[in-house]
Amino acid sequence: MNVFRKAIAILTGCFIVSIGVLLLRHAGLITGGTAGLTLTISYVVNLPFSLLFFLVNIPFYVFSFIRMGLRFTIVTILSVTFLSLLTAVDTFLPSFTVSMFFGAVLGGVSIGVGLTLLFNHQASLGGANILALYLQRKMGIDPGKTNFLFDGIVVLLSFLVVGMIPGLFSILSIVLTSKIISLYKHRFVKPVKLQKASVSGAGA
Repeated sequence: MNVFRKAIAILTGCFIVSIGVLLLRHAGLITGGTAGLTLTISYVVNLPFSLLFFLVNIPFYVFSFIRMGLRFTIVTILSVTFLSLLTAVDTFLPSFTVSMFFGAVLGGVSIGVGLTLLFNHQASLGGANILALYLQRKMGIDPGKTNFLFDGIVVLLSFLVVGMIPGLFSILSIVLTSKIISLYKHRFVKPVKLQKASVSGAGA
């Protein structure tokens, strides 16, 4: 029953995040992490977000396997795959636009709530999510701050693609996302076994 509840919670988290991603996309905005990086690429390359998102996350799966273990990595891959499938629905939706303010606020809040639900059940959506959870368990660093730093870099780079005003609204969305994650950071620390670093001293 616990496994069933966890699965439902993870699927729900992915669904909520997908709503946020689609809101940001239709507002012409960017989010942070690999999702934001993928959105930026999708504005330049004519490929679906779902495919790009899965491909961008592949290098992070390797880090996850080495540092977080097989079980966490499998759950993360399944979560990313499910989110990719959910966002693929956008292909079948009628064309519509969302105001930048509306997209930034609701998109940022949706992603923050969805990621919090995933983190609380020892899952992630790859990329900075993996790094944020690892650093929290290893060094006690606030995952919201880690996410914000990574997200901020992604959004600043995206200014070249979406422009100054959309970029500023994108920053608003990641501030909201990071704030929500930080509010619930103490729930994320659970006894998940981390892989020991090699003797050569490979750091995080």
